[in-house]
Amino acid sequence: MIVVCPNCKTHYDLQERLVQEPAFIARCTKCLHVFSAYQPVRVGQIGFLNLVEAKQRNALKNVVAISNQKGGVAKTTTCLNLGLSLALNKKRVLLVDFDIQANLTISLGFKATPSFIDLLNSDSQNFELFVRQTQYKNLSLFPSNKNMVMLNKRYFGARNFEFILKDRLLPIEDQYDYILIDTPPSIEFFTLNALTAAHLVVIPSQCDYLSTHGVDQILKLIQLIKAKTNPDINSRILVTMFEKENAASEMIYKKLNKLYPNMSFDTLIEMDARIREAQIMSMPVLAYNPQSVAGRQYLRLAEEILSLKM
Repeated sequence: MIVVCPNCKTHYDLQERLVQEPAFIARCTKCLHVFSAYQPVRVGQIGFLNLVEAKQRNALKNVVAISNQKGGVAKTTTCLNLGLSLALNKKRVLLVDFDIQANLTISLGFKATPSFIDLLNSDSQNFELFVRQTQYKNLSLFPSNKNMVMLNKRYFGARNFEFILKDRLLPIEDQYDYILIDTPPSIEFFTLNALTAAHLVVIPSQCDYLSTHGVDQILKLIQLIKAKTNPDINSRILVTMFEKENAASEMIYKKLNKLYPNMSFDTLIEMDARIREAQIMSMPVLAYNPQSVAGRQYLRLAEEILSLKM
């Protein structure tokens, strides 16, 4: 079994037969941090609806994951505003908040909601019971809450754990034209599940050096996912928070296109104060100010997504 120190991220490979309790206290030999660790659950304990189908089916053609290993690159903003843009194009859209910070849920004004862990703990296993209709037509939300942290502790490292989300999305895939998944920057349960389920990964990236490093890291992970759990996965880079008057932004934008030719969307999202104002109001920028620069750009991004053969 794999145990990861939450402080320094050192990985330890322990023999399960030496661990007698489902939860135990561990001490990292590298940084000396003391933390709680958990035995992985067995595949029979996960309670898959149809693991065989989840593993054999190709990637769900309407599932888009928004992912980058770097934080602060507008993942949640992109998920929210791309989702509303698709909904304005009369597409039935489900947003899945798959981040323990629940920023997407908060951005839509929801509080005290259930989450994916509540679905897994539920007797009904009915995904739709946990979906919340937003105030925007054609736009629904599967929310998150702080209890989601237990998913990583309970399931990460268990056999076939990467298929849990896909297994739950299969029964409802035909009810939506697009399912957008907001992911955290860390690589553990949430990101691996989202990438295993997705046909397309949108990789938001600012035009700075550290963000380009994040792009490189997520692309390496996508190649691993393609080889292990999802051979149909595709990816596109979305430049966000672009400052057109900034020479450094322009240089890094050109560098991104040179490093990853034909992998970027034509649309880029400029830095726009309306986005921050909309966040304060718990609204998508398109709802707050439909004529905003970023709002119009997200509409163009939706048109690009719609034109892709997914």
